[in-house]
Amino acid sequence: MPEFSEIVIVGAGAAGIAAARVLCATGKQVRILEARERAGGRAFTRTINGLPLDIGCGWLHSADSNPLVPLVQDAGFRIDKTLPPWQREPDPGLFPADAHARFRQAHQAFEARLLAASGDEADVAASTLLEEGNCWNPLLDAISTYVNGVELAFLSAWDVTRYHDSEINWRVPDGLGHFVSAMADDLPIDLGCPVKAIDHSGKMIVVETARGDLACTKIIVTVPTNILANGNLRLTPEMPDHLHAAGKLPLGLANKVFLAVDTPHGLPGGGFLIANRTAAASGSYHLCPFGRPIIEGYFGGAYARELEAAGQAAFPDAAIGELCAVLGNDWRGKFKLIASSGWANDPYAQGSYSHALPGYADMRAVLVQPHEGRVYFAGEAVSPHAFSTVHGAWESGEKAARELLAKP
Repeated sequence: MPEFSEIVIVGAGAAGIAAARVLCATGKQVRILEARERAGGRAFTRTINGLPLDIGCGWLHSADSNPLVPLVQDAGFRIDKTLPPWQREPDPGLFPADAHARFRQAHQAFEARLLAASGDEADVAASTLLEEGNCWNPLLDAISTYVNGVELAFLSAWDVTRYHDSEINWRVPDGLGHFVSAMADDLPIDLGCPVKAIDHSGKMIVVETARGDLACTKIIVTVPTNILANGNLRLTPEMPDHLHAAGKLPLGLANKVFLAVDTPHGLPGGGFLIANRTAAASGSYHLCPFGRPIIEGYFGGAYARELEAAGQAAFPDAAIGELCAVLGNDWRGKFKLIASSGWANDPYAQGSYSHALPGYADMRAVLVQPHEGRVYFAGEAVSPHAFSTVHGAWESGEKAARELLAKP
């Protein structure tokens, strides 16, 4: 017989950690199986040259109601409540005030059409709600790649309107990833233990891992949707409804690059710029976050996939090229690569965060359904209103744990 644990949790990201904290507090026997050699999942902070850099998620979205905010504070982490760069007025030399006002008007009109479409009989691609020929459509598409990880053509109009956003966004200067991993410090985690298969055909659930088999009575699966849809985690018997749902909730891609800058005092005001307002394939840049002499660049959607496929050197090359095109070629020697991410090639993520394909907004409600009171699912992808966020993943893990406890 394989080893035994009453409850197994697959994945030590935010959802798995949250679920384990609820279960362990009740005295349940729990083991978390994590493929990576660290906890946190897509919440990952690297400290380089003394600077904590959030390689993965970095924001406490809807912070005025975010359940993680008090936990962050109780754990002794500082919170920065500075207005996010994308909500500030841009440098007028880079984005003239009259042009920015016209863009805001186009953006608000597009969001109004999205909201109106949420009452339609059929879900459509968000791109169909763009105003034909509007000069701001490429910029709206670029913003979707940063927010959703995909262009509007691949995004469910219904799904995007179901996201709840208070537009209050805070950061953790010492690293949101550091906080999430700290929440796992006292939990029973097996690191470096990828799960290959889950056989729930018998009285006991058998979990096949790289270190041997583990039996349990109940299990919470928190792996990203791509891992399920691509068959990297086999389910026996298959759960066709869940696998179908996972395939319709794929992970989009958003990658980051961090550049040190020699003379930050010469950067434009506003703290934010988008390199090319006329193309969806454009990086956006947070200038000197937390007052640090760095630039945090973002790439999303097809552009991010193209750069990642070209190799890690493509990110700093693209970022420096775009910045110099805006600021002038004199800046070329003033930037130096610190770090970059590559979530598409991460074997345990295969992307950044989920989006619903057009016509499949209801798949989140399908994926979250427990199977026979024994197999539960959690993660940002099953959150109905906070998908793509850390707190959405966290809340889903707590919910799965409570449902498990309520089922005899």
